Amino acid sequence: MADNLWMHFTRMSSYADAPVPTIARGEGPYIWDTNGRRYLDGLSGLFVVQVGHGREELADAAAKQARELAYFPIWSYAHPKAVELAERLATLTPGDLNQVFFTTGGSEAVESAWKLARAYFRLAGKPTKHKVISRAIAYHGTSMGALSITGLPSLKADFEPLVPSTIRVPNTNLYRAPAGTAGPDGTDAEAFGRWAADRIEEAILFEGADTVAAVFLEPVQNAGGCFPPPPGYFQRVREICDRHDVLLVSDEVICAFGRLGEYFGATHYDYQPDIITCAKGLTSGYVPLGAMIASDRLAEPFRHGTNSFAHGVTFGGHPVASAVALANLDLFVREDLNAHVRKNSPLFRSYLERLSDLPIVGEIRGDGFFFGIELVKDKSTKETFSDDEAEALLRGYLSKALFENGLYCRADDRGDPVIQLAPPLICEETQFAEIEGILREVLTEASTRLWPARPRGIR
Repeated sequence: MADNLWMHFTRMSSYADAPVPTIARGEGPYIWDTNGRRYLDGLSGLFVVQVGHGREELADAAAKQARELAYFPIWSYAHPKAVELAERLATLTPGDLNQVFFTTGGSEAVESAWKLARAYFRLAGKPTKHKVISRAIAYHGTSMGALSITGLPSLKADFEPLVPSTIRVPNTNLYRAPAGTAGPDGTDAEAFGRWAADRIEEAILFEGADTVAAVFLEPVQNAGGCFPPPPGYFQRVREICDRHDVLLVSDEVICAFGRLGEYFGATHYDYQPDIITCAKGLTSGYVPLGAMIASDRLAEPFRHGTNSFAHGVTFGGHPVASAVALANLDLFVREDLNAHVRKNSPLFRSYLERLSDLPIVGEIRGDGFFFGIELVKDKSTKETFSDDEAEALLRGYLSKALFENGLYCRADDRGDPVIQLAPPLICEETQFAEIEGILREVLTEASTRLWPARPRGIR
């Protein structure tokens, strides 16, 4: 029983008369519950466990550091592992992103980035630059500032009023691009990218460039189901930000550390942010750790006189977490995980694309080891499901059926209904085939429930 455990983002009533699924151990890309049943971890826990479960070298690194120095803050002091990790991250980031501010997670990293943007412009003599632009449906965290930047009204309603001064612009969902924005046939990704980027400039001008501090964008947007950037999108956004003296924040809490086959998504898509926020895969989840990594330019005003960035968290840069992060990065090098993802991403995609023959599968999209499958009511028209239908499909059937068939992943409707997949970076063809097989069985059954008179496999 888990009567005293208040689970996150969980309908507690779901377990009033049913046991809570309880995961007891993991090894490689697999997890086992307390009944000894094995599941493929198709979501890396929560886009976190890049190197797989049960890596003894990471546990050993934690134990060794805990024996040597279990805790000390980085408030006006330092410790060797935080210094070493900051130096190492600075060698991996694009451009001059050399200033590493540690947090314990992604929401804190996003909060830190917004606070830095505000504080920086105040010191630069532009105190009215405080607003933030982000994309529709995008998720940036749960703390009050990060939640304010998030573009999901349903997640925000219970906590309003939130921090003011946030503005939403369209995301890069080409599958549902507004008519005329992606060429005559709706498939011109480059034209759609220009249109979407130009909406950012439109918002800056509407609000007044002297009031906008930053634009927060994920390399591949998570919520809504893995929206990759169209060609040229980020390059155009960079030009817009430069033109109006607005900071570009690359929110890489999910996309960093190998998820897209590079240490950072900005490197993968060849753009230069002013700030990167990251967490999750930095330690592969073995210990909580996040970071805001800023350019030298943004740190410069805080190096003089009595100025300081009056912000911090107790466990940011924790010695044990820093030691584990360093060991995790060693694993990346030793096993060449970024190259493994780049090599195997097309194969992973090819297995998922086999599901396109199912009537419920509308689009498969994503990059690296990060894919979404959008589910539709009608393939020819792209008609989506009503709220009640999505509820019955996702929570009434799919989530439970996928897990019961041995696949842990996410069936979600923040936006249109999707299944999201982000397996550990060590996965190979065996796991891709397993994922495809389980998805085919469950989605075929879902199709027959939706269209009982239609033969299996018929569009």
